[in-house]
Amino acid sequence: MLSLWAAGCALLLAFVLAADALPAQSPTAAPETAARNLLAPSPSTTTGPIVTTNAVTAPLGYVLSANDQVAVEVFGEDDLRTNGRLNGEGNLSLPLLGSVHLSGLTLTQATARVTELYARDYLVNPKVNVMLVSYAKRRFTVLGQVNRPGSFEMPDGSPEGIDLLEAVAMAGGYTRIAAPERITVRRHGAKGDEMLKVDGKKLARGTGSGNTNFKVLPGDTITVGESIF
Repeated sequence: MLSLWAAGCALLLAFVLAADALPAQSPTAAPETAARNLLAPSPSTTTGPIVTTNAVTAPLGYVLSANDQVAVEVFGEDDLRTNGRLNGEGNLSLPLLGSVHLSGLTLTQATARVTELYARDYLVNPKVNVMLVSYAKRRFTVLGQVNRPGSFEMPDGSPEGIDLLEAVAMAGGYTRIAAPERITVRRHGAKGDEMLKVDGKKLARGTGSGNTNFKVLPGDTITVGESIF
């Protein structure tokens, strides 16, 4: 009986020793998980959509006019953001303010005007930015002895006028029987229409009083004369 008890104790001891001798499981799961966490991109901290405005670079001192498209942003006030065209009277509809006249103002003056109106009744120290998005369509006409007479839009980079020779080039250049020295420009002025005479030959050579840098303005009508044989 004693021998059976001793044999049982020996067997139990053998099991205990065998269990202690087993290698411990390597904790690889935690380091692998940590590595994956380090490689994974961190969540974005952006709290809302980023909205950009495709503003154009306006010439220094550019004056807004009817049908110009502008964007108005008020820092920290997304509900007041506006993007639209000035109407035929030069007004833009703005949240809370209604119709605001911006035609005839530079971008700096327009910014000051909108800032003043929001600060008057609605916001404390508003930060306003008025940007030009696109120009109103400004056109000029070239008639007479050019290869493609017609009406043309001012290039976006020169909304306030282009050189006369550039205007002629846009119309296909002179015909064979053109008289570049006999160009007339009809211009709408504050006192009515006026007729200007320009010598295109002297202009091309850079000579001639007052004709070295003649600018074609929106609304001008250019007529290239015909040579007299």
